[in-house]
This record gives sequence, C-alpha cells and structure tokens, in this order.
Amino acid sequence: MHCYGDLVNYLCCGMILAGLGHFVHHRKTQPSYGRHMELSLAARMIPARLAWFIQEMPALLVPLLLMLTLHKPSSMGKYLLLGTFCIHYFQRTFIYSLLTRGKPFPLGVMVSAGLFCTVNGFLQGHYLLHCVHFDDEWSADYRFKTGGLFEYVSGANYLGEIVEWFGYAVATWSLPALSFAVFSLCFIGPRAYYHHRFYKEKFKDYPKFRKALVPFIL
Repeated sequence: MHCYGDLVNYLCCGMILAGLGHFVHHRKTQPSYGRHMELSLAARMIPARLAWFIQEMPALLVPLLLMLTLHKPSSMGKYLLLGTFCIHYFQRTFIYSLLTRGKPFPLGVMVSAGLFCTVNGFLQGHYLLHCVHFDDEWSADYRFKTGGLFEYVSGANYLGEIVEWFGYAVATWSLPALSFAVFSLCFIGPRAYYHHRFYKEKFKDYPKFRKALVPFIL
C-alpha cells in the first residue's frame, strides 16, 4: 500500500487539536465519565462489557488487517513496535472488557470511542507499516519499574497509560504516535484530577500528600 503522508499529517493534527480542545473545555467542566456521568432518560444504554469490547476492537483489528496489505516482508522493528500497540488493545478488548464492572453507558459514547479507535488504529498501523523505514539492525532496550503508585497519586492507572503512550511515541519517533500521546494526556489527564477531587470530598481521611496525576507535583 502507498504511504498517504498528507492524510496521516492531517489526522494527526486533528487528533492533537481535538485533545487540546477537550483539555481546555474540561479545565472547569467535569467530563461526563464513569461515576461522574449524567445520564439522559432518552439515551440508549449499552452494557459496559459489551461496549468496551466493541469500541476497543477497531484499534486491534485495523492494524492486523493492514498487515495483510504488505507486499513484501517488513523489518522486525515495525512488527515489534506495532505489536506493543496491538498487545495493549488486545488486553483492552478481550481481557479488560470481561473484567470491568463499570456501569452501562450511552450508545453515542461507545460509537464515538469506536470511531476514535478506528482512526487511531489506522494511523499507527499505516504509518509504521507503509510510511516509515527501520534498518534491519534496529533494536531497543525497554525498562520500566513500578511499585505502589496509588500511594502517591489517585490516577495511577491514567499516569501509567500516559507514560506508556509517550514511551511508544519516543520508540517509534513518529507524529501519529506523538499525536495519540498528546491526545491521551489531554483526554484522561482531567479524569485523574476530577477523581482526585471526588475522593478528597467523599473521604475525610484521604491522604493529603497524595496528588492527582504526577507524584509530589500535581
């Protein structure tokens, strides 16, 4: 498949602008998400497990389908980097969706998330498979240490995902990965803040030293 560089750049810029717009909008307005969601009686609700499965699937399926468009073997670096992306969404699609105990959420939310995952899956897969070149000697060394982050921040799960995608952006050194990382920061960063505020208001003995997203800082 031909590399559609202009399309990739336009979609990346759109993702970054959408993320920044979401961040600015929700600086003072709490996102409607999870326990903070205000439900409309007219909204069609989808069970959480089914919704997560459907909306996350495109981010896994689209890169796998794009691999079928390769006319010749690619370098190991491309498969390794794209594989880390696919492993994440395999977990989100087939494991997290079965384990979640989340509340049902509106059909519109599921459709919007599914569209985002479709676009993002295309961006990451198309760029790595058809636009970028890695030498056969390409290699990298990844190390990541964790331990009890919830002792320091309320949104340790969000911090982990943000670090994950910025690490992925550094590893791929690509605009699509960077745009996804920026979008993730802008989209889920405010959730950590509002979860942190919720816990502080609900539990009077909530640790005062615990931050929202970044240990000791924010």
